Amino acid sequence: MRLGPLTELSPEQAELSARITARRGGTRGPFLVWLRSPQLCERVESLGAYCRFESALPLNLRELSLLIAARHFDAQYSWNAHIDKAVEAGLDRDAISRLARGEKPEFPDPDAELLHRFATQVLEEHFVDDETFAAGLERFGDQGLVDLIGALGNFSMLAMLLNTFQVDLQPDREPPFPDVRGYSKIQH
Repeated sequence: MRLGPLTELSPEQAELSARITARRGGTRGPFLVWLRSPQLCERVESLGAYCRFESALPLNLRELSLLIAARHFDAQYSWNAHIDKAVEAGLDRDAISRLARGEKPEFPDPDAELLHRFATQVLEEHFVDDETFAAGLERFGDQGLVDLIGALGNFSMLAMLLNTFQVDLQPDREPPFPDVRGYSKIQH
């Protein structure tokens, strides 16, 4: 990681770290960076908790939106932290493996396929075509689409933080993307 460990926490950081640990089982990964800006950390953690645990989207689609953003931004830490959760939530492992390789995932679940198409258009084209928007609105409703855009924004910010500060991959995990090896992608 580009930043050294926090050796002493302010009272505000310590209290925030305790709340994060209570909700998420530990203060690790991106939160070790965000704690350096406690007010931002508190807001980001709250938004992230909503996107992951309370959104109008079902759990499998919440996890899929995180994986799509992680792959779009080559955020290997996020991918590794959520791949098993996504499969446990019911996403097809073969489709997820294809997504990791940069291939068309072809999800057997039509909702996952629609969410993938919608999210990919947002992230790659910055717009959503009328047909995909109408299908998403019919299937996920107003709140579901608003929550999806919020989640994609949150998970994209997470990915940018992880990559910028080079948050180390989990020690028990391999890099998940065949075309990304650490941070050598931008080194000359």
